[in-house]
Amino acid sequence: MSAPRCPQCAQPCASPRLLPCLHSLCEPCLRRLGPPEGPPGAARPVLCPVCDAELSLPAGGVGQLPPDCLAGSRGRAAAGCDLCADGAAAGRCLTCGLRLCRFCCRAHRRQKKTASHAVTELENTKDCSQAGKPLLCPSHPTEELQLFCEQCDQPVCRDCVLGRHRQHPCDFTGNVIHRHGDALRELLKNSQQHMDTLEDVLSQVDEMGSAVRSRAEAVATEICLFARGYVKAIEEHRDRLLKQLEDLKVQKENLLHLQKAQLQQLLLDMRTGVEFTEHLLMSGSDVEILITKGVVSSRLTKLNSVAYSTHPSVDDRIQFSPHERAGQCCGYEVFGAILNKVVDPARCTLHGEDLHSARQNQLSGFTLLCKDTTGERMGRGGEAVRVTIAHKDKRDCAVKPTVCDNGDGTYCISYNPEEPGLYAVCVYVKGQHVQGSPFTLMVKHKFREHQGVFHCCTFCSSGGQKAARCACGGTMPGGYQGCGHGHKGHPGCHHWSCCGQVKESSECLCGPPSDTSQRSLLRTVAL
Repeated sequence: MSAPRCPQCAQPCASPRLLPCLHSLCEPCLRRLGPPEGPPGAARPVLCPVCDAELSLPAGGVGQLPPDCLAGSRGRAAAGCDLCADGAAAGRCLTCGLRLCRFCCRAHRRQKKTASHAVTELENTKDCSQAGKPLLCPSHPTEELQLFCEQCDQPVCRDCVLGRHRQHPCDFTGNVIHRHGDALRELLKNSQQHMDTLEDVLSQVDEMGSAVRSRAEAVATEICLFARGYVKAIEEHRDRLLKQLEDLKVQKENLLHLQKAQLQQLLLDMRTGVEFTEHLLMSGSDVEILITKGVVSSRLTKLNSVAYSTHPSVDDRIQFSPHERAGQCCGYEVFGAILNKVVDPARCTLHGEDLHSARQNQLSGFTLLCKDTTGERMGRGGEAVRVTIAHKDKRDCAVKPTVCDNGDGTYCISYNPEEPGLYAVCVYVKGQHVQGSPFTLMVKHKFREHQGVFHCCTFCSSGGQKAARCACGGTMPGGYQGCGHGHKGHPGCHHWSCCGQVKESSECLCGPPSDTSQRSLLRTVAL
């Protein structure tokens, strides 16, 4: 196995460090990475030379990046024998820590002084890593990293536990590796699921691109067939339609290409993280996994939180209407247009007298006028219109409206509220609020049924005031009507209406002016 090389300088890695994107560079290349400007102690934004990801180096500098232990283990696996320096290392003495070729391994076991030493063979990459020289504490170079501080989330040595980690919960790496390894495996499983989803979405994007191209070719054929019946003016009109179609196709394909590039980059980042994590869990030692798990967990968590659409960003809705008027071409009126009007919810408007007020238990409604991005009327129906009407004070009180598509770009929304009060009305087109939505609707009480006695109010008793009150106390907004009895002693006898109702009695209750007993029934009071 050859020693790993730095992807930046292509030289054997010298003290490789791991970036947040899980790519590793040698320490000299890392020190030359990115602009040196910036206040001391501040994080520096840099670009990874491998994946072009924007990263931030720690405030403490390159030395604060975690070492790439796997790269180091690959280098150790590629090293030669420590005794003869001729053969490749095939084993290691666990007693004296020497790397040995196969010949020296046999000699080590035969010599009297070393016959009792334990020699292990390096059969695979993980064995190479575990059988390599022990990882030493950066703060105490003579001590091996054998413990793990749960509070600081990092491997430590015995001296560290006796020093600044004295009060921290610590345990041997072999006792905690299963729990932390399981957490990494769960993140790895989630990342693999995202990879499967991304591959499916990319497949759908490719299929949609083919559908757009196929549909564009079909529409181009329709346009050509329609244009053959015309002379020069129609041929020019055809060319103009084809140009519009090509622009539309290019626009849709560009959006699909952009979405595809973004999804591919996310998939590449996911694959890099998954491959690195798989290699870490398969080939890394317990200490190596614990050293690297922080940056790996951070990277996978960040990638798993990236939002992406699981559907193509455009559809293949491209239609040709041969009966659509297309204006003048070379002095001739031509027909035929590409229908690609897209409704703009922000330009759609609401109209109607019952837009902001309605009456309890009374059918009301308003009209939605759909417009495109240029503010022109759509002229056709079929849009996804949704309306909600909810009571502001009563959580479980809502009105179920009815939406009627008129087929000309207008939609009639009717509703019948059962409870009075303030309602919040939301009108959505394609899931977005239209202009003026949401708005407040006031539902008033219905006219109250008259529960008292209807009295005759004459001009002699009320002075002809239309704002008089009935004896029952109800308001009389409906005005008054002549009873038609034609009293001679009064200027006229009128029946007042309570709550919008007018009732006529067969006999006037006020009587002649001299009849004070009957006149006493007049109990109307001026407001």
